[in-house]
Amino acid sequence: MKNKYILLGLSYLAALCSCSDDKAFEPDYLPKITSDHAMTSTVNVAGKHQVIDGFASSDAWTMDYIGKYWSNNAKEGIAKLLFSQKVERGNPEGIGLSMWRVNLGGGTAEQGEASGITDKTRRVECFLTQNGTYDWNKSSGQQYFMQKAKEYGCNNFVLFSNTPPVQFTVNGKGSGDWWNNNLREDCFDDFADFLATVAKHFSDNGYNISYISPLNEPQYSWGGDGQEGCSWQHVHVAKMARALNESLKTKGPENTMMLLAEAAKVPYLYTTDDSWADRANVIPTYFKSDSEHYLGDLERMPKLICAHSYWWDKTWDVLFDSRTKARAEADKYGLKLYQTEWSMLGEGYEDYENYDQATYMDLALSMAKVLHHDLVTASMNSWAYWTTASQEVYSQKSRFYMIRLIPTGGDYGNIADGGTYESSKNLWVLGNYSLFVRPGYYRVDLNIPEGDKKFFGSAYISPEEDKLVVVYTNINDESIQMETSIEGLNKQVVSMRQYVTSSTSDLNEVDEYLKGYIPAKSVVTMVYDLK
Repeated sequence: MKNKYILLGLSYLAALCSCSDDKAFEPDYLPKITSDHAMTSTVNVAGKHQVIDGFASSDAWTMDYIGKYWSNNAKEGIAKLLFSQKVERGNPEGIGLSMWRVNLGGGTAEQGEASGITDKTRRVECFLTQNGTYDWNKSSGQQYFMQKAKEYGCNNFVLFSNTPPVQFTVNGKGSGDWWNNNLREDCFDDFADFLATVAKHFSDNGYNISYISPLNEPQYSWGGDGQEGCSWQHVHVAKMARALNESLKTKGPENTMMLLAEAAKVPYLYTTDDSWADRANVIPTYFKSDSEHYLGDLERMPKLICAHSYWWDKTWDVLFDSRTKARAEADKYGLKLYQTEWSMLGEGYEDYENYDQATYMDLALSMAKVLHHDLVTASMNSWAYWTTASQEVYSQKSRFYMIRLIPTGGDYGNIADGGTYESSKNLWVLGNYSLFVRPGYYRVDLNIPEGDKKFFGSAYISPEEDKLVVVYTNINDESIQMETSIEGLNKQVVSMRQYVTSSTSDLNEVDEYLKGYIPAKSVVTMVYDLK
């Protein structure tokens, strides 16, 4: 059965049942909107793809400072932007994140300048003290946002570690000895016990700890003064995974799984690329049964692998090629894929000459293109931003934040002195997905005959098949009038709401006469109620 629902910007919205004439009422009092182009699209609900597990961001690096030192109004406002699902008179309070990534520090904050990490916000406290006891008052600012996330209905937490606790490292610090693994050979079990113990603590306090990610970007050296980090070869990753598997079974929450391996870029999942062979080609290394480092038989190792979308994100062709190959390799082993970190590293994004020429909306549209290829081309099940909130310095614009922090002393001021904040276009573009595409939704077929590298979209259906969400991205300088048909569903559309993020709109609901109208340089979400 085919239900067809047509959206015309010059007409009053009408739900049309199967086999009826495609007619809509057009009151005289509605304003007239003229678009530059007209297009059609077809959603086929019968063509189901991956299930969506959630949209996320992380509390690195500033959330602990905000939670500790900023005013109640400021930190509550930031929490609302991240986690609220409430829409008040067409204006969302926030983007309704459904997953939250929590940084388990290695104790570099306690070391201070002796840690060798120059930026104090990148030094992180550790729950495990030097005398072997646990201090659950540490990282209180991070814990504030964990609590807020749960209060707003986000109860899917991922604990991630960039370094083992400093008492377990070779050099006694939280940044590595360049290309050498920094975890002492006699401390793999200790580190695994630490991770399982922290997970159990938060689980016992009402948090759903879905995953623990024990290591980050093992392809890099993580020497120097930039942040906590540790380099890992496959032999070390496999040893750590086996230790964590045992610790989770004996000391961890019953349902918490491990999450590997936070590959530094997508091609590391399926090729050695420019990295040493003992650090890349991640998927077959851990899931091919005859591999020396096979991990697929571990009870707490899900059929899931994760990577970061850095670097290989500058052009449509690079995105399409790398994500196609990642999906093909994952399919060989029946794996889910998660994208667990992204922000704008490097130069060369194809839709503008340079960052100086780009607007804040241009940067958000670059993110929308990455989101599209990760979700559609690679069929990833989850997508996460990296640094949720940060200051805007060195003419970086919004490359590294969803929420801009403005300390009392200005952009270069002390973050511990408090300050104000602003939402960004990045936040609201992620919200075009995260607020409406909820955990358990399936991606379904969307065909746009005239779609191209500058106009594209994806569609999602709820488990109960009572809501359909379609997200369009228009990078063009011209507007589009969209006519959408829905197939493969024995239900009727009873209503539709449309939300727009553009240079002048922050995920705001549009009036009736604007439904189906997609402005230039915008991301548009159409939410259909089905019955």
